[in-house]
Amino acid sequence: MKKHGHIIASVLEGSIAEEMGIEPGDSLIKINKETVEDVFDYRFFIDDTYLEILIKKQNGEEWLLEIDKDYDEDLGIEFESSLMDEYRSCHNKCIFCFIDQMPPGMRETLYFKDDDSRLSFLQGNYVTLTNMKDKDLDRIIQYHMGPINISVQTMNPELRCMMLHNRFAGESLKKMDRLYEAGIPMNGQIVLCKGVNDGEELERSIRDLTKYLPYMESVSVVPVGLSKYRDGLYPLEPFTKEDAIKVIDTIEKWQKKCLEEHDLHFIHASDEWYLLAERPLPEEDSYDGYLQLENGVGMLRLLINEFAEALEEAKNEPGYQEEMMRVLNEEFDGHHKISLITGRLAAPFLRQMAADFMAEFPGYEVEVIDIRNDFFGEKITVSGLITAQDLIAQAKEKDLGNSIAIPCNMLRSGEHVFLDDQTVEDVEKALQVPVIIVKSSGLALFEAMLGYEIEED
Repeated sequence: MKKHGHIIASVLEGSIAEEMGIEPGDSLIKINKETVEDVFDYRFFIDDTYLEILIKKQNGEEWLLEIDKDYDEDLGIEFESSLMDEYRSCHNKCIFCFIDQMPPGMRETLYFKDDDSRLSFLQGNYVTLTNMKDKDLDRIIQYHMGPINISVQTMNPELRCMMLHNRFAGESLKKMDRLYEAGIPMNGQIVLCKGVNDGEELERSIRDLTKYLPYMESVSVVPVGLSKYRDGLYPLEPFTKEDAIKVIDTIEKWQKKCLEEHDLHFIHASDEWYLLAERPLPEEDSYDGYLQLENGVGMLRLLINEFAEALEEAKNEPGYQEEMMRVLNEEFDGHHKISLITGRLAAPFLRQMAADFMAEFPGYEVEVIDIRNDFFGEKITVSGLITAQDLIAQAKEKDLGNSIAIPCNMLRSGEHVFLDDQTVEDVEKALQVPVIIVKSSGLALFEAMLGYEIEED
């Protein structure tokens, strides 16, 4: 904890904190006479019906506030750092690390490697456990926090040491035993590297991870991302169609076994494997509630299903089509065109959704433009790593229509800034069309095709 306490950045309107006279710029010193080290402590301490909170005002006065509240009621305080502490950097040198594959000259924050277990709870980050101290583990167990997301990579201790370039990486796997014994919910991730942790090693990892059921709730298997900036790094090869088929076969074999024994699919292949193997995406019930969306597991299936649902509701709602035609004629002179910007991975699915939309609503034109990733290299096909410069260069000579739509994952969280530090406004100026930012849902995509701007939270 800092000597001055934890500085309060904002106070939510109508909250307990506002009622008590707490203001931005004040500092939180103690709760119930206990020092607050970080967000772990803060969240644990405030889960009570009676609190004594020591606040230091900006003029130096100290206020001891007595608060009666519901057990799980929030105070309405937001701090300068969501962690309420400094971020812990990663000490590994993983052979698959994407940050090591970044080009020079980008903003400094993009080169920071975090491996902070606390971010696992706050932001869903995956951590290797190599940076987790016994004190951290004790607090997780004491506070019974979860789920914790773990970058497993392999259950072979020696191989894990090699893959992470950390001699303690194998030993740190034992921390999962303590989490399991304490009943802490976990999710796992395996970044698969060809010829390294695939094949028999993948079989071993899945088999060993099933021992942590039911507290290990899901495990994703994702292919390593390879940019064109790999000079001097461990030699890794891209997976082929045949490789992808083998990976899927292995995963689906274990899914069947886990479903029979535990009523859970447990192990999941990311969407990329199915596209590379040219196999149909699994149905929704295979994803166990989409626990691994952030790892690209089921993202396309969810998008397809949500979009189909929105389209079906629009078709069947009385007067909806008439209203669309009215807007089309009054606002767009009988014809509206929008260009959907995406990476090559999702493009075929978006084209099918666009075709379904246009079949139902004539007068609306939707063109899907998939952007080749020249910045990081053509092997990178996800939309979240598309830069403004690639977008502008490849879209500027096209008939973009009334507007373009981009997924929100192209931008820095909470900002209108791309990876290459260009802004949405820069793109609008360069292409001379408005940009619609689309949230990650099928409904948002449907509304974007109509030309409605999707407001951000």
